[in-house]
Amino acid sequence: MDRALRSIGTMSGALAVGAFTVNSCLYNVDGGERVVLFDTLRGGILKDVRGEGTHFMIPVIQRPIILDVRTKPREIPSVTGTKDLQMVNIKLRVLWRPVENELPQLVRELGTDFDERVLPSIGNEVLKSVVAQYNAEELLSKRAEVSSRIKEEMMKRARHFHLTLDDVAITHLTFGREFMRAIESKQVASQEAERQQWVVKKAEQERQAVVTRAEGEAEAAGIITAAMEKTGNAIIEVRRIDAAKEIAAKLANGRNIVYLPSQQNGSGSNMLLGIDTK
Repeated sequence: MDRALRSIGTMSGALAVGAFTVNSCLYNVDGGERVVLFDTLRGGILKDVRGEGTHFMIPVIQRPIILDVRTKPREIPSVTGTKDLQMVNIKLRVLWRPVENELPQLVRELGTDFDERVLPSIGNEVLKSVVAQYNAEELLSKRAEVSSRIKEEMMKRARHFHLTLDDVAITHLTFGREFMRAIESKQVASQEAERQQWVVKKAEQERQAVVTRAEGEAEAAGIITAAMEKTGNAIIEVRRIDAAKEIAAKLANGRNIVYLPSQQNGSGSNMLLGIDTK
């Protein structure tokens, strides 16, 4: 019985040691991760990159370095100056990921915190160099062009550090208080200038209307003068008759107007009397 118990204990100890040894020789790589091995006997970081799954390693001699290769966002703030010496607060959003095939070289040169070392430095460098080529107004009117140039320069610089940038965009852009006050003053002056132009155009149109009206009256007077030269006072008599008809029509519609005819022999004159109804 004692021998059986000792055998069981020995087997259990052997199984425990074996399980611990196997567990120490295996490691798992989750989705979106890659592993580079550090080997103390073969000169540090090995050149091969291992993907997702379970892999074997030599305990003590080899050590896995797990790296996340999924796309991650990073915001880079910067305060820089424009071409016309205006200070700008600008923020850049970068979607980045490491180049998988170059992970061993990346870890060997920059370590595992390569994003903290690389992205802020190249971001500030590119922002300062690109923004300095535009004045403050151009940063607003040519924002798409500025963003495109920053993206191009950032991608070019990131390739030297074994990083891939999927997207680069300006998310925040503000100027100093003095520049904002200058913009407001300029807008007010521009609106006032537009108003003055409108006033000038209105006065010009009114002047043209007066000239046109005067020309029309002068032409009408010329026509009347020409007609009088041909027909004498006949044109005046016609106008007088027309005026009399118009006056008579207006008076006929009045309720308090009384018409008194002349005497029968026609020696008298006709009369119109206004009767007060009060």
